[in-house]
Amino acid sequence: MFTGIITDIGTIREAEQRGDLRLVIGSAYDMESVAIGASIACSGACLTVVEKGADWFAVDLSAETVARTAPGLWVEGGRLNLERALKVGDELGGHIVTGHVDGVGHLVSAKSEGDSTRLVIAAPSTLAPALAAKGSITLDGISLTVNNVEDQADGSVHFGLNIIPHTAAETTLDALPQGRAFNLEIDVLARYLDRMMSLRTRAM
Repeated sequence: MFTGIITDIGTIREAEQRGDLRLVIGSAYDMESVAIGASIACSGACLTVVEKGADWFAVDLSAETVARTAPGLWVEGGRLNLERALKVGDELGGHIVTGHVDGVGHLVSAKSEGDSTRLVIAAPSTLAPALAAKGSITLDGISLTVNNVEDQADGSVHFGLNIIPHTAAETTLDALPQGRAFNLEIDVLARYLDRMMSLRTRAM
């Protein structure tokens, strides 16, 4: 379990396709306190530490994980938003995040708005019912608040976010090329409500 508050930016030092994809990620975390088998959210995907060194840890990504996450994310030199798993008693500064990616969104636009940056993200139709103004969304592991939602003719949805300077400086949102892909995780309550509604509709 996570909160969507990023505590480090890691860099992929090695990406090797074995049976699964093995990544070696450089990090400023105190590795003495990171156990083998620990969970670390890497740009929103909960991954398991399988090896570690003084300033790095390694994770394995299955083909399923790679297929369901943002394309081009898991490459050598890539930067990742990192968050260690929540401990009992930790401050819940963001919202409850599971580290399970629900879909991939793409950047439609990024424009200055005061000192902040206004993002518009396109999300697939499967996530449209779970997105609401003032609701929570996780974008590459970052807990954010949805400002507005605009349904599109093809069933997909565009939603707006405001990124304050601190968030941009402490995450990978300092780089926003057009069309950039993002890992999206909807609010956990929305996930359960969506399941309940689908079962109710099926029963009618």
